[in-house]
Amino acid sequence: MQLAPRYGTDQPLTMDGDPAAIGAPTLRQRRRVAGLLAGLTDDQWATPSRCEGWTVRDVMVHLESTNGFWAFALSAGLQGEPSRFLTTFDPVATPAQMVAATAPGPGAEVAATFAASVDALAGVIASLDATEGGWAILAEAPPGHITAGAVTHHALWDSWVHERDILLPLGIAPAVEADEVAACLRYAAALGPALARNAGSTRTGAFTVSATGPDVEFTVRIGSERVHVGAGVDADADLHLRGDAVELLEAFSVRAPFPVEVPAAHAWMMHGLAETFDAPPLD
Repeated sequence: MQLAPRYGTDQPLTMDGDPAAIGAPTLRQRRRVAGLLAGLTDDQWATPSRCEGWTVRDVMVHLESTNGFWAFALSAGLQGEPSRFLTTFDPVATPAQMVAATAPGPGAEVAATFAASVDALAGVIASLDATEGGWAILAEAPPGHITAGAVTHHALWDSWVHERDILLPLGIAPAVEADEVAACLRYAAALGPALARNAGSTRTGAFTVSATGPDVEFTVRIGSERVHVGAGVDADADLHLRGDAVELLEAFSVRAPFPVEVPAAHAWMMHGLAETFDAPPLD
């Protein structure tokens, strides 16, 4: 399904907390992946990933291109001219076309290109740190124009999920860093409802997440204008989800069923991302 990003100053997705805190885990996660790639054999590069039709190599080609996009989008935001690149972006068809159009090459070449893209992104993140109010500037992500902190949450979440997409089929246990998981879980829980609202949904509501391993609690409020993630549990929310943080994150990312029952009346709050990717919800 083609995205319908919302541009301008009326942000479709907002998050509380210190936006600058996302920079370090975002780069750590990517550098960890870059280090893992150096030891892969040709057979491992050709192993099917969890992404249908993609090998480990294909996933890494995709992640190199997304690193380039995040650097571009954040740089445009820093210049005061947030990009509008995603107006015709289909999250299923477009990445597949880009990967298919990439010339074949050895895994070592893909690894080197990915590492270089991480260094380039690190330079932009350093600029955000060095700019007063840099993490609050607006930049482009699939929901539309959101703060640089929220954009970087999307960048971390996407790469974190794809790290598992390549490592689990290889029989390699993915790292579980508390700050990475907590940040990704908060963002992924809000992303689906935000994309659904952009696509025309007018439903409103709220749900809470109380997760362990790491411990994290927050409330996602789906309002008439935007989706907001805030710390703490709102006792009056429509739905309360509890469980293992990684399992919940896998479910919000359409990689596994939810580890807890989601009542049919509230399932719409969980299925926005599946609908965006034209995938059946994993109930």
